[in-house]
Amino acid sequence: MNVAPRTHEPASPDEGPAPLIEARNVTRILSGIVPTTLVHDIDLRIREQEFVAITGPSGSGKSSLLYLLGLLDLPTSGEVLIRGRATAHMDDPERAFTRLSLLGFVFQFHFLLPEFTILENVMLPMRALDVLTGDAMRARAAALLASFGLADHSGKRPDQLSGGQRQRVAVARALANDPPVILADEPTGSLDSKASEQVFQVLRALVDDHGKTVVAVTHDLALAARMDRRVHLIDGGVVAE
Repeated sequence: MNVAPRTHEPASPDEGPAPLIEARNVTRILSGIVPTTLVHDIDLRIREQEFVAITGPSGSGKSSLLYLLGLLDLPTSGEVLIRGRATAHMDDPERAFTRLSLLGFVFQFHFLLPEFTILENVMLPMRALDVLTGDAMRARAAALLASFGLADHSGKRPDQLSGGQRQRVAVARALANDPPVILADEPTGSLDSKASEQVFQVLRALVDDHGKTVVAVTHDLALAARMDRRVHLIDGGVVAE
């Protein structure tokens, strides 16, 4: 699997390397007759080659925080920075380019498009970014599938694969543009224990062997305990790390 060169931005000696993603006093409030606070006053730094679990009870703001970190939603107040760059005032095309080039997403439900083969599904982010030729996209997608033991399935449709296989395809798709960060929302939540372990090992290898940063929302505390760091939320705020 190709891994883009990692760069280090200046930081003060006592702080260590600059974070890849940083949330500064981030609050997200849904407007309405009764406003709903999803997360409030979040300060969080995610650094290179970290495997971070975001945990907390249902409704604690785990997924909301992940979507804010991944620029899928915008904070009501505060700021999210990607590689030290403020994102609040980016226009839609700039935000989309940042997501496509620097962030990969894996969700609880794979969201593979049923009308496409799994090879074509993995190519979709590359087509959206539009920096490779068609042949190069196809070759990279095939290489990613092979790295996850799915080379023999590249021509199949998603409904011809098991749940664990579909989720591995979803991880391959998240890696299509070789982003430094993978954001995963309950990536094992719909899988049995065997498939869950396979997906966990894939994510672990991305950090240990390929230098990626992985941030995963999970309700599975046993799984979270095997990650490098845990951020625990209650009622929209970080209560422990």
